[in-house]
Amino acid sequence: MIVGVGIDVAAVDRFAQALERTPTLAGRLFVDAELWLPSGERRGVASLAARFAAKEALAKALGAPGGLSWTDAEVVQADSGQPSLTVRGTVAARAEALGVRGWHLSLSHDAGIASAVVIAEG
Repeated sequence: MIVGVGIDVAAVDRFAQALERTPTLAGRLFVDAELWLPSGERRGVASLAARFAAKEALAKALGAPGGLSWTDAEVVQADSGQPSLTVRGTVAARAEALGVRGWHLSLSHDAGIASAVVIAEG
C-alpha cells in the first residue's frame, strides 16, 4: 500500500549559489557521507541538488509536517548505483506514525535541473 508520494525539482545553479552564499548550509542539509564520495572528493553540486530534492520529496511523501530534521534523512547509494533512503530521528518517527515500512527513490539531474521522486510504502 502506498502511504505517500513526493516529487521535487531543484535548479542546480540556484542551489550552487545558495551553497556559496551560506557556507554552513551544506552541513545543515547533509550528513558527511552525502557530501563526500568514497574517493574523498566532494560530491558535485548536481548530485547534491538531487539529494536535496530527495529530502524535499520525502517530506512531501510524509505530508510535509513541521519539525523534520534534514540530516535525519540520508540518501545512500548501493554499489550498483541505485539510490535509497535511510531515515532516523524525526523522519523515522513520522514514518512510523504513518505506517511506512519501506521507501522507493529515483533521482535525476539533466539540463540544469535536479529531480527526485519518493514513494513511501506501508
